[in-house]
Amino acid sequence: MAAYLQWRRFVFFDKELVKEPLGSDGAAPAAAPASGPAASKFLCLPPGITVCDSGRGSLVFGDMEGQIWFLPRSLQPTGFQAYKLRVTHLYQLKQHNILASVGEDEEGINPLVKIWNLEKRDGGNPLCTRIFPAIPGTEPTVVSCLTVHENLNFMAIGFTDGSVTLNKGDITRDRHSKTQILHKGNYPVTGLAFRQAGKITHLFVVTTENVQSYIVSGKDYPRVELDTHGCGLRCSALSDPSQDLQFIVAGDECVYLYQPDERGPCFAFEGHKLIAHWFRGYLVIVSRDRKVSPKSEFTSRDSQSSDKQILNIYDLCNKFIAYSAVFEDVVDVLAEWGSLYVLTRDGRVHALQEKDTQTKLEMLFKKNLFEMAINLAKSQHLDSDGLAQIFMQYGDHLYSKGNHDGAVQQYIRTIGKLEPSYVIRKFLDAQRIHNLTAYLQTLHRQSLANADHTTLLLNCYTKLKDSSKLEEFIKTKSESEVHFDVETAIKVLRQAGYYSHALYLAENHAHHEWYLKIQLEDIKNYQEALRYIGKLPFEQAESNMKRYGKILMHHIPEQTTQLLKGLCTDYQPSLEGRGDREAPGCRANSEEFIPIFANNPRELKAFLEHMSEVQPDSPQGIYDTLLELRLQNWAHEKDPQVKEKLHAEAISLLKSGRFCDVFDKALVLCQMHDFQDGVLYLYEQGKLFQQIMHYHMQHEQYRQVIAVCERHGEQEPSLWEQALSYFARKEEDCKEYVAAVLKHIESKNLMPPLLVVQTLAHNSTATLSVIRDYLVQKLQKQSQQIAQDELRVRRYREETTRIRQEIQELKASPKIFQKTKCSICNSALELPSVHFLCGHSFHQHCFESYSESDADCPTCLPENRKVMDMIRAQEQKRDLHDQFQHQLKCSNDSFSVIADYFGRGVFNKLTLLTDPPTARLNASLEAGLQRDLLMHSRRGT
Repeated sequence: MAAYLQWRRFVFFDKELVKEPLGSDGAAPAAAPASGPAASKFLCLPPGITVCDSGRGSLVFGDMEGQIWFLPRSLQPTGFQAYKLRVTHLYQLKQHNILASVGEDEEGINPLVKIWNLEKRDGGNPLCTRIFPAIPGTEPTVVSCLTVHENLNFMAIGFTDGSVTLNKGDITRDRHSKTQILHKGNYPVTGLAFRQAGKITHLFVVTTENVQSYIVSGKDYPRVELDTHGCGLRCSALSDPSQDLQFIVAGDECVYLYQPDERGPCFAFEGHKLIAHWFRGYLVIVSRDRKVSPKSEFTSRDSQSSDKQILNIYDLCNKFIAYSAVFEDVVDVLAEWGSLYVLTRDGRVHALQEKDTQTKLEMLFKKNLFEMAINLAKSQHLDSDGLAQIFMQYGDHLYSKGNHDGAVQQYIRTIGKLEPSYVIRKFLDAQRIHNLTAYLQTLHRQSLANADHTTLLLNCYTKLKDSSKLEEFIKTKSESEVHFDVETAIKVLRQAGYYSHALYLAENHAHHEWYLKIQLEDIKNYQEALRYIGKLPFEQAESNMKRYGKILMHHIPEQTTQLLKGLCTDYQPSLEGRGDREAPGCRANSEEFIPIFANNPRELKAFLEHMSEVQPDSPQGIYDTLLELRLQNWAHEKDPQVKEKLHAEAISLLKSGRFCDVFDKALVLCQMHDFQDGVLYLYEQGKLFQQIMHYHMQHEQYRQVIAVCERHGEQEPSLWEQALSYFARKEEDCKEYVAAVLKHIESKNLMPPLLVVQTLAHNSTATLSVIRDYLVQKLQKQSQQIAQDELRVRRYREETTRIRQEIQELKASPKIFQKTKCSICNSALELPSVHFLCGHSFHQHCFESYSESDADCPTCLPENRKVMDMIRAQEQKRDLHDQFQHQLKCSNDSFSVIADYFGRGVFNKLTLLTDPPTARLNASLEAGLQRDLLMHSRRGT
């Protein structure tokens, strides 16, 4: 219970008398000047007003003459005769243009209920859709109160004898409505109200002595007695949803609020209550200071002397009096057009217009009532921007008073609307760091902080040395709950020396670079950094090893090498607690990690050998580096046994076949380290026989020179010539080697004898005995060749003479065919037969079966074809000048090449201008004779 005297009073309403309009333009009611030509008369209501109500844009009045008046916003009253005697009760529905009235048409206690449809007309007056007597039974009684449900299905009427009737069904029609007595009692009914909650409809009934509620939407109408004291007429009302549709009962001592099943809060508002009304979240109470019992008020109100009455407008939510004024003899209080209208007995109408929210707030600000202003703004549903402005002003007020703790709490409520820098500047002083920390914490919790705010908050924590708050701030459960920029926080914590906290953030939020940077640069914990890299996914592990591999290799070479081996073969993150391995793993390019081992040759060798064994398809750079490393070790090794082992390893690597595509590079490496066996092997693999020969010549290894010639002389015959030239220039006694070379040159006919003699002439120690055997054999062979050539020439001349004689005979003498047998079947010839000049004869059918053409002898054709092919080949090769020149230059025996081309007839086309024409003619005839001799067969019959 709260006493109203403790509530502050404000003037949140403007009071003015309603004046008659200046014209008929329908202007809204307003206050007119008190004097002057524009002054107007105050509006006066018709006399004899007995009952009032409002709704649907009009104020509704009923008078003692039985008329119902409507006062619209234009203040032009209209009325009609509703009853013959008087109107006692009115109820205007808010959602329907329906008016329910109670009045009397006859003298005596005989009230009638009439339902009016204001949208329809009957002779100019509203249409009356239903009339029925209000008395529930035969006992005459007076109607005390009336209420109608907005769904038009319920209407309740209260009487002075304590009974309540309920009309259920369509109240506008007789046949769809049923009337029954809901309640009987001994005390007059002073108030009724329907309350709808979902599908349940309650009816509040208040008498002078108790308060009850009924469920009228069911069948049995269950009743709940809520209280044992009541109120007078017009001292009850139903609140709006802001107060949860509670039923308000205004007693002389207190004002009670009720739910359908229980009593709610109670407010101690003193004074004798005359009228209770609910208006837009406000409770309007008209009371009189002199206390009068409810019974006397109900029974003998007219007998009371006219007294000053107080109208109070209470804000129950915010606990203050929004307006208070004194009136003389208030008839009723009505709400319409967004204002309150107070009707007094003298016929005047007072309008109470609520001030706008901003004006009310300014009034509160002037009195520094910021808490009340905040509550008022919330109840008025002020937007967030408006509330933030109030919080800011309240915070400024508290800050100016030195209440920094209270001020920062108000500033916190402005987060999201007020620029944070406005608040931060106020609390940058070291003595107010706690307030700044609280504000920044809330700013982060609402995810509205930027990187600068995070930096400032972490600096506050570090200045305060509040590790618990710092851990609470950074150790969130999941990344989705993080309210700050993680990278900024890591930077600040690292700079402040809170390495463990920075590491926690970096690891928990997968900032791998920062984690490794702190471990390696600040803490120098290389083992932990390497372990962390081993847990990362492949891409991050690879990039971080490239970045930090040299540092790790310098401090922990063995562990780093082991990780690199796994990273370049079959990498799997080393997650704790995971028993199985994912397959297949990823592998990095091992060649890219070679620079990491710059100062660690032992680990580099282990890494390279591991890669070459486990992963044979490693990049070529692995093998190149391994070869270079082995050659370096071999070149610097002093121990003969170890050196021999390293020699074998280098040769084995060269023979692995990995240097076919990079032959030159391997050769350069071997030459740089003077690895002669490797150089010779690579020369041989690259078929560089000249270089092998030169190597042995430079080292005067005579036997190896001969061995190279014997091994590779078939592929490159010039080696023997170079060997002969080499030995010819040596002053030592090289007869043995020269003899071996000459023997091979002579067997293969590689050099002309004259050239051999000229070559050996350069050696002053060489004597004729060295080449005597060579020259003798050469001369003997040439003598044998001359004899063979002379025999062949003689045979060719005899054959040519014979052929010429045969040609001459064919041209000059007749040919007698004396063949009696067929040259094919050896049977006796029979006509028809075929004879050729060559002397062969055939049966015609045999000739046709075996011959390929009619002009050629089948027996001589194969031999003749060979001769013709040779002639054509010679003719085709006559113009091969370039080929002839090439062979002439490259051949050791130029005479043989010239003789060969001369035999082909290449030089037959040469014609000397000094030759007589007869000589050319004879040559032409001789050539033709040779062609005829080759093709001497002609068909004959």
